[in-house]
Amino acid sequence: MTDLDPGDAAVIAAVPEQVAGYVTAVGGARLCRFGTCVGYRYEGQVVLVGYPLHDPRDEVAMAAAVDQALALPGLRRITVLGPARPPQAPPNAVEVRDRYVGLTVPLRPGAKLRNLLRRAAREVAVTSGQECTADHTALIARYLDERAFDAGTRHIFGCIARYVRSVSSARVVSARRTDGRLAGFAVGEFASRHTAFYMFSFRNADLAPPGCADLLLARLLEEAAARGQTYMNLGLGVNAGVAFFKRKWAAEPFLPYVDVSWDLRAPSLRTRIGRLLGISK
Repeated sequence: MTDLDPGDAAVIAAVPEQVAGYVTAVGGARLCRFGTCVGYRYEGQVVLVGYPLHDPRDEVAMAAAVDQALALPGLRRITVLGPARPPQAPPNAVEVRDRYVGLTVPLRPGAKLRNLLRRAAREVAVTSGQECTADHTALIARYLDERAFDAGTRHIFGCIARYVRSVSSARVVSARRTDGRLAGFAVGEFASRHTAFYMFSFRNADLAPPGCADLLLARLLEEAAARGQTYMNLGLGVNAGVAFFKRKWAAEPFLPYVDVSWDLRAPSLRTRIGRLLGISK
């Protein structure tokens, strides 16, 4: 394991977790390298991004990186994000599966989407910048108040303004009504040479016209094309509504996502006895 210059991974990143500026802004962990993968270390824990930099589908290289991470002294817990379940994971490891979907850049939307974009553009104006202002953070707070999210997601959303401030590769595209009120905004990440990332999107249901979120994505796609990037990673399916939005754009899956976590600490005698008696997990 050696410390890694954050830019080395970011310029060839295929998934957003390989962009260290984003991860360290929201998590405060230290970037490390394990074989041909990057990872983040903090307080006896490692989050290993098991998508090898040379080939994000190389499961053999992923497993070799997991071996390196497991050899760290004092490691208490490991999380592996990768294209498959690592062979080292015990049967009781916690596992979540999804898939990354994306779009080829440049992209010409179909007639139905173009009509939707034109309609939205008549009601809101879209601008691009590099900061989250008070109305952006207020919209995030409203979004969190109106929806149920796990603690990890809430923490990440709460760090968006800091993330945008701390890296030069993030862009905020904002849709405003004619009176200046914020109808919605989205955040794109452009650190990678070939791949852009659709990071976050929020809208004010009281102000956003139909197609507002689509108009924001279209602006991010234009930004990616202007930078010479050839692909946009739209992220994971997350839920039915998010998946529907991405299908509307004809996004296609391109990488499996398998999130596996397990504890390396040996269970105490009391815990082992409890398991045998069926009174402890």
